[in-house]
Amino acid sequence: MAYVAGDKILDDHYNEFVNGSSPEGINAIFGTGTGNLGLGQTELPTVEAGQTIVAAKWNSLFTAMDAVAGQSNTSVTSTGAKAAGDTIAVKSALIANMASLTTAVQAGCANATSGVTAGSADQSLASSATYDQRHVTEASFTFAGGDEARFFFNAGGSLRVAITNAETAGTSKDDVLNKLNQQMGNFDLKATTSTVSGTTDGSSSADSTGGNLALGYYDLTTSYQRIFTITESTTSYHSSYNDKIFIHIEAKTNSAHGDGRGNNGTVVTIKTTTEVAHGETTNYTDGNPDGAQPLAESAGPTTHVYSTVDPNTTYLNPVYTSISVASVSNTTTGGD
Repeated sequence: MAYVAGDKILDDHYNEFVNGSSPEGINAIFGTGTGNLGLGQTELPTVEAGQTIVAAKWNSLFTAMDAVAGQSNTSVTSTGAKAAGDTIAVKSALIANMASLTTAVQAGCANATSGVTAGSADQSLASSATYDQRHVTEASFTFAGGDEARFFFNAGGSLRVAITNAETAGTSKDDVLNKLNQQMGNFDLKATTSTVSGTTDGSSSADSTGGNLALGYYDLTTSYQRIFTITESTTSYHSSYNDKIFIHIEAKTNSAHGDGRGNNGTVVTIKTTTEVAHGETTNYTDGNPDGAQPLAESAGPTTHVYSTVDPNTTYLNPVYTSISVASVSNTTTGGD
């Protein structure tokens, strides 16, 4: 139904902004919604046919829109509060603003800043010792239900992995691994994408062996998919060995939640691998004229830190209980 200057503003217009589908009404964005729409907030009631739309009704709509705008860091221009006695007029930007909020939430509030808070470490899984091959860990993130998972990711929440290296071994492998850690920074699994906070340089190659940062919570399957890979590719250490040093991050979900609202599981498991395996030397140098294989160098101990970045209460009421983060496995291969 047209909502344009010169037309009479009807109860149907208001109801369309509350429960409509083109653009999505505020309840689909702000309330329960389905799939990548819905933030779990209290939905607004519609009005009965012929009922007068008082200023308080419009202000309830504008307040909900402002909450979504704040959470998603989206600019809106149509939500100025109204008072009894104000001139009735079409707010021309309202349809465009509603469409912008829909797009922002469908993207998992990817630009959320003040609406999310990084939590402390939930699981810190350390290697058993320094190692010359690999350290592999898995951690599970369990939500109270599928809707709670949706609301978390839709509001800008993410599951985070960071890696630290104690560098006890003090080897060149430690140097390379530290550089990769810095260039990865924080890995965050979000609603529809994943991100890393670091920046790679010419000595490493991100996503060169199958990583896909375009994957997020809604893309996960019940089998592991590799989402991020960063590989040492050009440093002097690699020039002495056949194998590369790398970090892999993979993720999976337990199953699609069967409530018909487009959830993608209640348990997300993330697997992190730090690989420092060495190969046989191929360099014949003055100090090694026979090309003898050197002793394996170790790195670490490393710690894989798993945590959440949580939607806070700046704009939204909390709608999900605490996420349970548990260790699934922690294996060190080639430990000293």
